[in-house]
Parts: sequence; C-alpha cells; structure tokens
Amino acid sequence: MSADDRVSISVSGGVADVRMNRPDKRNALDGDMFLGLAQAGERLKNDSSVRVVVLSGEGSSFCAGLDFGSFQQMAGGAGPSNEGGNPGSMEEGRITHLGQQVAWVWQEIPVPVIAAVHGHALGGGIQIALGADIRIVHPDTQMSVREIHWGLVPDMTGSLVLSRLVRPDIAKELVFTARVFSGREAFDLGLATRLSDDPRADALAMATEIAGRSPDAVRGAKALLNQMFAERAADQFAAERRIIGSLIGRPNQVEAVMANFEKRNPVFSDPS
Repeated sequence: MSADDRVSISVSGGVADVRMNRPDKRNALDGDMFLGLAQAGERLKNDSSVRVVVLSGEGSSFCAGLDFGSFQQMAGGAGPSNEGGNPGSMEEGRITHLGQQVAWVWQEIPVPVIAAVHGHALGGGIQIALGADIRIVHPDTQMSVREIHWGLVPDMTGSLVLSRLVRPDIAKELVFTARVFSGREAFDLGLATRLSDDPRADALAMATEIAGRSPDAVRGAKALLNQMFAERAADQFAAERRIIGSLIGRPNQVEAVMANFEKRNPVFSDPS
C-alpha cells in the first residue's frame, strides 16, 4: 500500500470526505500515512469547490498513533521509520516538518475541518484530531496525549493546540501522566466539541449544514478566528522539533520503550 492508498478523498455537495485507510493497523502512522495525510491536505487547500472537510478513520479507530514498528526501531536507539514520508523532513518556506504538517494542515485549509473520532485517538492520533476546527467524538473513544509513555513529548503541533483548548494545568496533567481518557471526559475538558454515537454521520450532517452557508463568509470567519489561534505557532513548532530531537534515541527514551515491551517498570537515570 502506498501513500496514495493510505488516505481516500471523495467530494460531494461541497463536502470533502477524507478517510484514513489503514484499518488493519487502527490507522497507525507510518511513513506512507504521514505522506498521504499531508498530500490530502495540500490538495484540499486549492480546491475551490470544497466548502467543508470531514476527517475520519476507516475501521475500528480514528488513529492509534505512531506505528508500532517505529517504537521497535526506537528500542534499538533509532528514530521512526523513514519509509514513505520522513516525518522529520521540512520543505522550504514551511513552519512545520512532515510529522507536524499532518496535524497543522487542517488549520491551513481555508474551510472548516470536522474530525469524526471513534475507537482510539492516541499520541499522534489525538494531535491530528486537535488540528481540526471541530471534533465530534464517540463517548467511548480512548484518547491520550501518549508521548511521555514512550519517553517523548508531543511534537506534532500538540503542545500549541492543546494549550489553546484547555487550561494550562489540565494540559500539563494530560501530557505528564500520558493517561488514557474517554471521549466523555474529553468533552468535559473541552477537547471534544460534541459527543455522538455515530461521529461520522453527525460530522457529515454538520458539514452539509455549513456547506449551505456563504462560502466567502465561512472562509473569512475561519481566517479571523485563526489569526489569534496561530499566534507564535512557528516558534512553538521549532521548539517541539528541538526538544524531540534531544530525546529520541537517548538512554532514558530507549529505556521507556524497552520497559514497555518487556512489561516491567522502567529504570531511568537522572538527567545530566
């Protein structure tokens, strides 16, 4: 399966239905998925017929986060797989690398983006969902800002977007503990816009409603609301890249991964 197969797009009545298509892996992020999501976003930026985007995942989950094989590589002291798209690659003129772009591109698209979230939204998966303008979430969805569990930090724009959506102490608690929480709690915390037993159906219904509004006014409204939302984004994303780069492959990060694989308590060394 290639990047072109990882993400499907269909457009009808001004609504772009975007679906991550790796259901056997709960839509986990490998190189091809990173590339497919970024390419989908770039395509939609320039399609004037699109008035709303709905982003969802095929199968049992929205997105379970980084591909398990990438963590196996980290256990050997290496970074994530570069097969397909390299999450660390940057294009000239961008404020994001590829890994960040798969979450941030939904903010760059000039029309509203609605994420329909079910099953799992873990690590990179929750950061992609947070990159949407609106999140419709199944109450039983398992969600987590999971990176510290693997000895890492949120590095896919999550540090910025999470801090914009919840109080600072709540953001820190979710990041520091890496705990799994439900869609119900996500709604209570302000991370989910609505709860739904059928998130995709309700997202498409909302999208149809928005698509019936003036497309000029809707685009203008998103631009206005995003002007403050994205303030200092470039600086924050650069800090994410710097800090994650200082962690991947270091002894404590490898120990976090190995302890998880070996089902034991980690033994960390004090920072030097």
